[in-house]
Amino acid sequence: MGLTEFPDPSSWKEVRDRFRWNIPEYFNIASACCDRHASDPTRLALIYENDSGAVESWTFRQIQQAANRLSNALNELGVRAGDRVGIVLPQRPETAIAHIALYKLGAIALPLANLFGPEALKYRLSDSGAIAVIADAENRPKLDEISGDLPDLRIRIQVDPGAHPGEESWTELLSRASDEFMTRSTFAEDPCWIIYTSGTTGNPKGALHAHRVLVGHMTGWEMSHDFAPKPADRTWTPADWAWIGGLANILLCSWYHGLPVLAYRFRKFDPEQAADLMARHSIRNTFLPPTALKFMRQVPGLRERYGFDLRSVMSAGEPLGAEMLAWGEEALGVKINEMYGQTEVNYFVGNCQRLEPARPGSMGRAYPGHTAAVLDGEGNILPPGSRGEIAFHRPGDPVFFLRYWNNEEGTRNKFSGDWARSGDEGTMDEAGFLWFHGRTDDVITSAGYRIGPAEIEEQLLKHPAVAVAAAVGVPDELRGHVVKAFLKLKPEFQPSEALKGEVQAFVRDRLAAHEYPRQVEFIEDLPLTTTGKVMRRILRNPPA
Repeated sequence: MGLTEFPDPSSWKEVRDRFRWNIPEYFNIASACCDRHASDPTRLALIYENDSGAVESWTFRQIQQAANRLSNALNELGVRAGDRVGIVLPQRPETAIAHIALYKLGAIALPLANLFGPEALKYRLSDSGAIAVIADAENRPKLDEISGDLPDLRIRIQVDPGAHPGEESWTELLSRASDEFMTRSTFAEDPCWIIYTSGTTGNPKGALHAHRVLVGHMTGWEMSHDFAPKPADRTWTPADWAWIGGLANILLCSWYHGLPVLAYRFRKFDPEQAADLMARHSIRNTFLPPTALKFMRQVPGLRERYGFDLRSVMSAGEPLGAEMLAWGEEALGVKINEMYGQTEVNYFVGNCQRLEPARPGSMGRAYPGHTAAVLDGEGNILPPGSRGEIAFHRPGDPVFFLRYWNNEEGTRNKFSGDWARSGDEGTMDEAGFLWFHGRTDDVITSAGYRIGPAEIEEQLLKHPAVAVAAAVGVPDELRGHVVKAFLKLKPEFQPSEALKGEVQAFVRDRLAAHEYPRQVEFIEDLPLTTTGKVMRRILRNPPA
């Protein structure tokens, strides 16, 4: 259902012209990602390193047996097909086992970031109507605080030893349950998970997906990893498995192809620790968000010092730009393939430098099986070079979400006819490459000019003093808004008025007089989402 029938394509056009989706009537993620690999009792599925450095390995057979036990236990507790079950866990074996078990049951997984506070958890558990939640001891106090406000939540499963009153013990549940369970024969259109995505306004929206969504990831995943799977491929990402980028882009896509995955929880990303992990566990394929790459860029000689040997690197979340792409090829030893998608419509656009060079600054082209365009405000397709809203064509494409949970209006507003609007402003060139200019709500209007923050941030990162940068619009009496830059400096540089002026001139000389940051603020850290994206709305409107 991916590109395995094109073992050695000669061009992007060849693959795109020949590819067609083949979506079966029945499809279950647990069956595709676990059961069919478990016939080989030695096939490695997961390597887990915990905080103390202890390492354990799991085969697909062991994952299947544990998931079967959990499916039986959940069934005994009254969890049925279509019920929502929260998973509040970091990267660890129980997280993956819980997902497989829920898909086996036909239940709907609700991945929840380990870093969410009580209010964020309460909203998602309440809105989804989750009847159960699987969590660790670290998240127990948050759930204790909000459980009284969640009338639907009647089952709490604790994965760590020492379950408290009101909690079921993961270990005891599994020890009493059978390791045999017949995976439910789900339709490809049956729901599998709800992942909440935060916009800049309103409450988070729960994107409900069907089992077929994993099939829709395959062309992008295989091409962005230079036609994976290949012998000795082994994958890892620092991205939280509660995010579609960690869950689907690495864990489930890798398991679909029977590849081993490394699990490790970063409490705070450490570039040297990441390099060490990749070397010690022979990681060949990785998804590194731009923020992680920018941290790695600050530490020279990582590959030479640690000896990791990568075959492919995919990145997504924010544009990298020419500077970062050039650094990646030199410092990581591979050409980075950028990818673009959303929680609702993931792994849609990207690069495959195995077939053709990237165009620095571009997000790439729609992967085979997908169609993208740029629309105007009325939903009309704009000609090449015109600036508008990036959109995705839905008919026949398995990667599309079903709908927003409990939000018919949000679902309607997402679409213009057959096109899903991204909320991202960009252009498409004659060859079909997309160029991101910023969120439609992040675009800065200054003295009549529309300015995308991405191109400003790319220039800021080229300055030798700048480690991380963000650009936003702030009110200005004369111009309406002006550009303000928030900069985290490299350790060897100190904030000063002289440096502010130098950075401003650096951008003005490389872009345009109306685009340079008229205000500059040095900060210790930028506010980031759990997926590593800069939270520009907080920079625009800092908390009181």
